[in-house]
This record gives sequence, structure tokens and C-alpha cells, in this order.
Amino acid sequence: MSEPRRTMRARYMEWAKMRSAARFNLATSGIVSVAMHEFPLRIEELEVTRAGGYGYEPLQERLARHAGVTKDCVVSAEGTTFANHLAMAAILAPGDEVLIEQPTYMPVVDLAEYLGARVKRFARRFENGFAIDVEELERAITPATRLIVLTNLHNPSSAPLPAETLRVVAETALRAGALVLVDEAYRELVPDGTAPSAFAIGEELGAENPFVLTNSLTKVYGLSGLRCGWIVAQPELAQRMWLLNDLFAANPAHAAERLSVMALDNIGTFGERTRALLAANRPLLDAFLDSRSDLECFRPAAGTVVFPRLNRGDPESFFKLLRDKYETTVVPGHFFEMPQHFRLGISGATEELRGGLERLGAALDEIARS
Repeated sequence: MSEPRRTMRARYMEWAKMRSAARFNLATSGIVSVAMHEFPLRIEELEVTRAGGYGYEPLQERLARHAGVTKDCVVSAEGTTFANHLAMAAILAPGDEVLIEQPTYMPVVDLAEYLGARVKRFARRFENGFAIDVEELERAITPATRLIVLTNLHNPSSAPLPAETLRVVAETALRAGALVLVDEAYRELVPDGTAPSAFAIGEELGAENPFVLTNSLTKVYGLSGLRCGWIVAQPELAQRMWLLNDLFAANPAHAAERLSVMALDNIGTFGERTRALLAANRPLLDAFLDSRSDLECFRPAAGTVVFPRLNRGDPESFFKLLRDKYETTVVPGHFFEMPQHFRLGISGATEELRGGLERLGAALDEIARS
């Protein structure tokens, strides 16, 4: 473990909560939040408390339908971050080996270390469009490997994982007796049918499904305030997670469960809102990247973020200039272990994105002149 458990912290989350806000915030990765007037609230259907038990049945039914699985495979959780925590806590014991992609969403690495796992990394390289080299992954696996952790879409690049890659990863994991956790918080940004759920691919293999998925309504649908997340796993493992959660959260806020049911009943409307926003915003991003010879960038077909690389200058000086003088934030690449990069989000209001990109360009121009 990199530091004693009692002092561990998620430094990216601290930065996101305390330092990412700016007049022009290009650091956010989730769709701009749904306002109250946009939400299909039915006040007569709200309640504060409910009877005990594991899961609120109406929410379980809707999550199962949304994920395309049976109810006994679904565990509700407070957002994707806690879903990852609960899933990994149920799978890993101290000393277990876990393979995690690099770069990745660093709180996942922090969590594995907090749980006492031995973390190994395998590369998703900029030069290869952040694809997974399955042969490299196979070489990294050892008899001690208990879990492989992926994001799809990839955080921070939005690179998708093709079905064939997921199938090979599943077969590799099965041979090693390992499980595969896939954080799919951004997967539903990809048009229907072109980014299948990993769990469905695992079901096709005819063996025990090695995939465990996490997801939420936060990133794709602008519903962060509901904290509606979930885990999809084989029923026996799902039951273990329900029981383990008695040590963590015990019971969620029932009003949020009720609101989540309303949201899932209207998920198509929220999806249309997302598609309209990204249809307006993506051309602004493309035009900006086309205009910059000082940035290199893998351009995914879908997603709310990209991960450009600076060709010149000191990145930390650039991020400070961008924030202090141009009132704009992006996520510094050191939070993803790639300091020459930064994560740029396009999921905010269109005019805010337009203004932020203009200021980002001005800051790059100033760095080039210095």
C-alpha cells in the first residue's frame, strides 16, 4: 500500500470538489445537470421511508430492465463511485492482485490500495488510440490475479472497448480464475447497438460470466443529484454485495429511490436531452482541435471527454495560467498519470463550452509566445 490506510485520500476527488469550479468549467465530464423544471416530478409518489429489505422493488425492476438482466443480478448503490467500492470490497481480500488499466480514473487505484490489494498496471497507450493490447494483458496476469479493472468508455480518453476485445478479456480472465470489473459510467453515450454491455458478452460464452459492471444515471443523463448507481453481477456475488453493504451504507435515502424510479420511467427524454447537447457541442470541439497544431488528440466517435497532449510548454504552468488569467479549468493530466495531457470536457452548456474553448486557445497562444 502506498500510504497508511488511515491517511489515504482520493486526491483527484479533492481537486474536483475544491478546485475545478471556474467561470468556464471544461473539467466536468458529466452532462450538465437536469434542472428541477425539467424533471418529471410526481410529488404524490414521494415517500420518506419504506419497509426494510435488500433493494426497493420498483427500482430493482427498472434497473434490471435498463441493464437487460434479471433482478437478482442487480445491486443498487449510491453512484458509480460507491458501486465500484462495494463491488471491489466484495471481490478483493488483502494481498489479492488486481490489474488496472493505465491511464485510468485514479480513485479506482486509490480504492484498490485502500482495500489492501496489490495493484499492477497495464497500458492503454495514446499512440494506439488507448486500445487494450490483449497480449500484453495476458502476460500481466499471474495465478494471484483476482480482478481486472477497465473503464468503457475509457476514462479519460472516451476510447470504446470493442465487443471482440471484451470477449478476449473475458476468456483470458476465465482461464486465470479472475473476474473483470468494467466501469460503464459513459458507455451509454455510444449509439444503441455499437457498444454492447460487457455482461451480455460474458453471458454468450457459455461459462460462468466473469464480468461485473458498474454504472449510474450521473454522467450520461445529468442526474448526479439522485446518486442512482448500480452493480450487475452473477446472483451469488450480487447477494454477497447486498450483505456487505450492511457494513457501509445499510439503507439508501428512500426519496432518492423514488425519484430514480421516476427518472428511469422517463429515461428516453433524458437521453434525447443528452444527444441534443452533444450534437451542438461536438462540432465546437472538432473545430477547436482542427485549429491547434500544438495539441495532439485521439478523437473518439462518442463521449463527453477527450484527452489531448500538449506539444510544448510546462503543463502545470499552462494549467495555472488557464485558471488564473483565463478563468477556465481542465483536468490536469497528472491526475491520470500522464502530465503532458489534460482531460477536456464537452458536456456543459454550449455557450460555456464555446467561451471556454476560446480562452483555452488564448492560453495556448500565450504559452507559445513566452
